[in-house]
Amino acid sequence: MKKLFISADIEGTCGIARWKETDLEDSYFRTQMTKEVDSVCRAAKESGFDNVLIKDAHDYAVNLYPDKLTQSEGVEIIRSWTGDPYVMVSGIDKTFTAAAFTGYHSPAFSSGSPLAHTMSTSLQFIKINGEFASEFMINAYSCAYNGVPTVLVTGDEHLCSLAKRLIPAITAVPVCFGTGGATRAPLPEIACGLIYDAAEEALRKDPCSCLPRLPERFTVDVQYKKQESAHNYAYFPGAKLADPYTVRFECTDWYDALVFMLFCT
Repeated sequence: MKKLFISADIEGTCGIARWKETDLEDSYFRTQMTKEVDSVCRAAKESGFDNVLIKDAHDYAVNLYPDKLTQSEGVEIIRSWTGDPYVMVSGIDKTFTAAAFTGYHSPAFSSGSPLAHTMSTSLQFIKINGEFASEFMINAYSCAYNGVPTVLVTGDEHLCSLAKRLIPAITAVPVCFGTGGATRAPLPEIACGLIYDAAEEALRKDPCSCLPRLPERFTVDVQYKKQESAHNYAYFPGAKLADPYTVRFECTDWYDALVFMLFCT
């Protein structure tokens, strides 16, 4: 049985440019987010996948319109937050054939998107082993921890280039191009067509080349915008202050790093 896991965010959705457009009150971009997810769902079913599990992974995690997805047997959706350390890929396990991420965005401390951030806008950045971490990196590592390759990502151009750096064989579909406080994007239906075609191609390939190797050790640095936040979170077991604004946590097991980020971001 072939199973696909989809993690869906919104800040890398085609054309999005303002924080207000990421809110639940904005039906346009929620609809576009849903259409982009549906493009991957349709490609998966037509490429022989039996099951597709979608994790709504933005903000309150109730953004997607289930009734606007192509109604197909074997497609399920997780809405809201489970509270477990996998967060945006909650529901992932070793039974999945592959994972795909839609609507993903550039990391904090980068200029690839006016909506660039990592996990929380209250953070300056997260670094993993000295590299600025994106939500893509964190979630691709979580999938790899379960032996699941990440074969497809859609989002802004800079994030797609970072994804290719981490997983050279991944299929990346840029549908947004950030410049300062603006974005440039193809028309929405064109973007959905690009995503569908790329997903169909990616899902027909052997996914094994898209499984990143996890580092043997992890040093996770979380820098906060307020020094009192760093002071408080430094009390997490095993964590310490690296400087007045940065908390450092070191471990050898990725799941331990996820637990730290769950409680300290």
